Amino acid sequence: MASKIKKGDKVVILAGKDKGKTGQVTQVFPDATKATVQGLNLVRRHTKQTASQDAGIFTKEAPIHLSNLAIADANGKPSRVGFKINADGTKVRVAKSTGDTIDG
Repeated sequence: MASKIKKGDKVVILAGKDKGKTGQVTQVFPDATKATVQGLNLVRRHTKQTASQDAGIFTKEAPIHLSNLAIADANGKPSRVGFKINADGTKVRVAKSTGDTIDG
């Protein structure tokens, strides 16, 4: 089955500490069914010094489960995703709330 959330999509977070915030998907991990969203779900990690970097406390984006993400429709509200076959035979993603295509 085709993925409902892809890199570059604008998504709304449905659960967790950043609930209701929107951001752009930077990376998708299909095997773990997770994705990272730019600037959201930030965690702080303590790292030891290595030859290439100094020790310290760094902030980075943690992956979020895909069930806690929803595509933002044209109005910026969360929407479910469906699939439709175009007249030329290509499969496109469609926002269920508005019926607009998500893929160009």
